[in-house]
Amino acid sequence: MAMLGLRENPARARALDTYWVTVSDHGLNASTFAARVVASTGSDVMPCLVAGLAALKGPLHGGAPGPVLDMLDATANTEPRPWLERELAAGRRIMGMGHRIYRVRDPRAFVFERALLRLQSEDQADSGIAARLAHARNVEQTAQALLSERHPERPLCANVEFYTALLLEAVGIPREAFTTTFAVGRCAGWLSHIEEQRHSGRLIRPAARYVGPLPV
Repeated sequence: MAMLGLRENPARARALDTYWVTVSDHGLNASTFAARVVASTGSDVMPCLVAGLAALKGPLHGGAPGPVLDMLDATANTEPRPWLERELAAGRRIMGMGHRIYRVRDPRAFVFERALLRLQSEDQADSGIAARLAHARNVEQTAQALLSERHPERPLCANVEFYTALLLEAVGIPREAFTTTFAVGRCAGWLSHIEEQRHSGRLIRPAARYVGPLPV
């Protein structure tokens, strides 16, 4: 935390450790798959990590927490539903909601929510966590209800990015460093996957089937 210019704070350090351990690996997600594809070519470790970082930066993967805070800021002094409705009407996603795998609330969101509550009780210097968390829960519930109305066939609940934003903000990480902080934790998982893939000695080469018009 010292390298970020933050004062030594054991409670915040524990919260950050909780975050890093929780996000260290999560199956064959986009960034892990990208790292494994490069590893399968026999490339060095560093290009594999760069591939993982490139995938992680995307707003549909590791780049969502910053926009989640933008959403919470935009709705801080008003009912969130009108703002959320305008976002959907404009064709934009509600960041922090929905996951390609989970059809329920992301279990990691609960881990981070619990870490926030612990940080609130331990870090007496930060009195804003409770209010921010209460507002975030309201936005989450409103967004889930609104998305359920629009997509009753597809459950869209809070994902890991929603409460990642709150936890990293409470720790004192600047928004522009959120994705980088995510990558610090995920590197442990990437390195394990890279090592496993390199030992397999097999090139990842997915097949594709042409479905367009046939030549006359």
